[in-house]
Amino acid sequence: MSEKEKKQSTNISRRSFLKGVGTGTVAATVVPAILVGDAEKAEAQTDDTISTAQIQLAINEQKYTIEVEARTTLLSVLRDGIDTNGNSVDLTGAKLICDRGECGGCTVLVDGKPIYACMMLAMDAQGKQITTVEGIADGNTLHPVQEAFIKHDALMCGFCTPGFVVSSVALLNENKKPTLEEIKNGLSGNTCRCGTYPFIFDAVETAAQKMK
Repeated sequence: MSEKEKKQSTNISRRSFLKGVGTGTVAATVVPAILVGDAEKAEAQTDDTISTAQIQLAINEQKYTIEVEARTTLLSVLRDGIDTNGNSVDLTGAKLICDRGECGGCTVLVDGKPIYACMMLAMDAQGKQITTVEGIADGNTLHPVQEAFIKHDALMCGFCTPGFVVSSVALLNENKKPTLEEIKNGLSGNTCRCGTYPFIFDAVETAAQKMK
C-alpha cells in the first residue's frame, strides 16, 4: 500500500470513528429523554386504570369497611392504617421484613391458622376472622404466651417477636402439650436473626403448662 493510500485509509477511519462518536453522543442525550417521557406516560396511564373496591374485613373482632386495590396485601392494610369513622386504626405489630413469605415477621391468624400477611391479598381475607398480635391479649390481661415471653426474656431486638407470639399461640391452640421437637417444628416458619431461639422455646413450654 502506498503512503497516500495509507493516509486516506487512516483519514477515513478517523472520520468514521468521529462520526460514530457523534451519533452515540446524540443518542445518549435523546434516548433517555424519550424513555423518561414514555415512563411518565405509562405511569400516568397506570394511575388512571388502577381499580379499587370496597371490602369488609373482620380484624380482632371488629369489622372494617375499607377501599383497596386488587393488588393490596393484608399486611399493607394492617400497617398502613384503617380509617373508620374518621379514626385511623394502626395495627403495626405484624412486621414487614422479607416481604416474600420467608421470615414469619408478619404472621397473623386467619380463622385460627397462622399465615404470612405479606402473601395474602386483602380481598382474599374477606369473610374470615383475622387476629393480629394486638388481638391476642384479653383486654389488659396478657395471653399466657405473652407473659411467658416476658418471663423468659424471649426477645432481643423484638422485631420478630410479634410473629413468634402469634405462631406460638396457634401452635398451642392445636397442641396443648407439645414436645420440644414439636415446638421447634411449629415455629420453623419464623426467623430470629438475634438467635433467641432457646428462650423462645422455653417460653412456649412455660405457656403450655399454664394453658393446660
